[in-house]
Amino acid sequence: MRPLFLEEYDIKVTTGFVLLASMFLLHVSAADEATDMQPYPAAENGFARMVFRVPPADDESARKVEIVVGKILSADCNRTSFSGVLDRRVAEGWGYPYYVLEKVGGPVSTMMACPPDTQNTDAFVSVNGDGFLRRYNSKLPFVVYVPEGYEVRYRIWAAQRDIGQAQPE
Repeated sequence: MRPLFLEEYDIKVTTGFVLLASMFLLHVSAADEATDMQPYPAAENGFARMVFRVPPADDESARKVEIVVGKILSADCNRTSFSGVLDRRVAEGWGYPYYVLEKVGGPVSTMMACPPDTQNTDAFVSVNGDGFLRRYNSKLPFVVYVPEGYEVRYRIWAAQRDIGQAQPE
């Protein structure tokens, strides 16, 4: 049988160890996120660097990530959008991809007559163009540089297990 003061000592040591380990893990994860961005350049004047990560998936080759860039505008019943091209670039010396939307055109609208009682509402208006559908990769962050004032959202696409087959005519 152990003296009571040793049991209390063990509890204090164990509690102290758990607290110390927790603090270390929090510090390491914050440091990991900071070094996670090290390969990527800082945003240039007039641009914002936006970052998101996708969760791991069983079959990442069967998924795609759609990067959706846009901003909130007052819109009527017409279809409204911006235009632009999302360029893929590579972090020099690292080989990691990042994406840049340099110029945005528009907004453009269908210009159809709206019903008289229609009110304008705030809506997310996206940029349409090339380069917004990308390979799924949960191992690296998606780093996107957009003009200031624009938001970055994303959508994950997943392929069905069964595939169709074309028939000769």
